[in-house]
Amino acid sequence: MIVAAFDGWNDAGEAATSAIEHLLGETEYETVLAVDPELYFDYQYTRPTVENDGEGGRRLKWPEAVLRRPVAPRAGGTEFWILTGVEPARAWQAFAAEFIDVALREDVTGLVTLGSMMADVPHTRPISIFAGSDNDALRRTLGLERSAYEGPVGILSVLGDAAERAGIPMASLWASVPHYVAGHTPSPKATLALLDRLEELAAADVPRGTLAAEAAAWEATIDAAAADDDEMREYIRQLEQQRDTVDAPEASGDAIAQAFESYLRRSDGRDGRDGRDGRPDGRSR
Repeated sequence: MIVAAFDGWNDAGEAATSAIEHLLGETEYETVLAVDPELYFDYQYTRPTVENDGEGGRRLKWPEAVLRRPVAPRAGGTEFWILTGVEPARAWQAFAAEFIDVALREDVTGLVTLGSMMADVPHTRPISIFAGSDNDALRRTLGLERSAYEGPVGILSVLGDAAERAGIPMASLWASVPHYVAGHTPSPKATLALLDRLEELAAADVPRGTLAAEAAAWEATIDAAAADDDEMREYIRQLEQQRDTVDAPEASGDAIAQAFESYLRRSDGRDGRDGRDGRPDGRSR
């Protein structure tokens, strides 16, 4: 199974890319495919950086998008391949085709994309995860939603569409990050929520490391900021009431779906409101 996340439009609070970094830190990976940056990136928008190489020299680091696989395959269970990098600036269909071609050649049987978006949600409640798929079989089997969102999308939607057209089942996980905590990035609470849901979908153990402690510290920091700001505290109280209404047992699935769609529409294309997605068959790559 490929797990994908990209820096940029789809990554509010760095929640999705932080989840990928966490997975990469759990085992050793090798590169399967790295795209040619000249084909897909606008260097005035995503500039290369210069770094010291540790030996007294300096080198340029170019924007990248890379597919990696574990060096030592897992004995049983789901094997995570990791696709990550910077969202490309051009030729999205060709970009997606490069990775889907590799997935087909390597008999990869599923794709899960991770994204995060700014939303009108309180930091004091569990992070909402929208788990969706355009694949009928996956929705029935795994209880996923189907998004009715219409509007601008990011590279995750393009990859997901290409995967489904190629016969690779695809699912998406989207974390809702409180929009008023933009200054408290990254958001480990959202990262933790994405990994929790990924574990459920993939039927595989996903180590969390110190994320639970980091999430608690993140929440406490925002609590402290709100304690000194009456307007912020009142706003959070209103968001809590709204969230509790949605979470109430009597709340309908339609009401919850409508609340999610309102998050997407409100973004106006700025916060990664990508909403389309699918999910892989539990116990495979």
